[in-house]
Amino acid sequence: MTASRLSVNVNAIAMLRNRRDLPWPSVTGMAAIAMEAGAKGITVHPRPDERHIRKSDVFDLAELIEDRFPNKELCLEGYPTPEFLDLVEKARPDQVLFVPDAPEQTTSDHGWRFGADKALLKEAITAAREWAVTVSLFLDPDPALAPEAAAIGAERIEIYTGPYGACYDSPERAKLELDKVAATAEAARAAGLGVNAGHDLTVENIPALISRAPFIREMSIGHGFTADALIHGFAGSVQRFRKAMGEV
Repeated sequence: MTASRLSVNVNAIAMLRNRRDLPWPSVTGMAAIAMEAGAKGITVHPRPDERHIRKSDVFDLAELIEDRFPNKELCLEGYPTPEFLDLVEKARPDQVLFVPDAPEQTTSDHGWRFGADKALLKEAITAAREWAVTVSLFLDPDPALAPEAAAIGAERIEIYTGPYGACYDSPERAKLELDKVAATAEAARAAGLGVNAGHDLTVENIPALISRAPFIREMSIGHGFTADALIHGFAGSVQRFRKAMGEV
């Protein structure tokens, strides 16, 4: 069995838990199942209103990984506000993914375009790296953006694969979107960046992506994984996604 590149996003688990004033389903409990089954780590996106992941969840997950899964990774996603950076400093995840999300967004739906954001990102990247946290930037599938990410100090990018995932019913459009993702991955690798991918990835569309960019080091998957797990269970879906990635 090869090393995993699957990072399971457990935001949806937290959203379901928050429907009641009860401790189940357990965010840490489901995260533990995923990691025991072979996931490389856990991703969470704590938003300011805590409508799904709460700050307390972040610390609970960090403690879980430190105590029980020291070879696994925690990734925090968020817009680099002072409050989010304070959380990163205190929780010290393995990786932080900076995303250009407004607080009211339901999900990340676009990447950084840089421009006026460069100063903000440079400051956030410098801080995170001082805390020994690996920095990734969320980018649209556009090869021209990768060198800019490298120039301001990012170590990795995560390619927004939402447009590719949205073509589930159109093989022709899916091929065009996959071409953009693959070209962006190649540009990032040429710029010396690690390459991650995430958004609307499924067991059906992952194989084609991996065949075009086998050097992708991490896929962060939440919605598609959770939908699959409702049928196959958390542990079963880890195996299904890892099989789609050619790992088992």
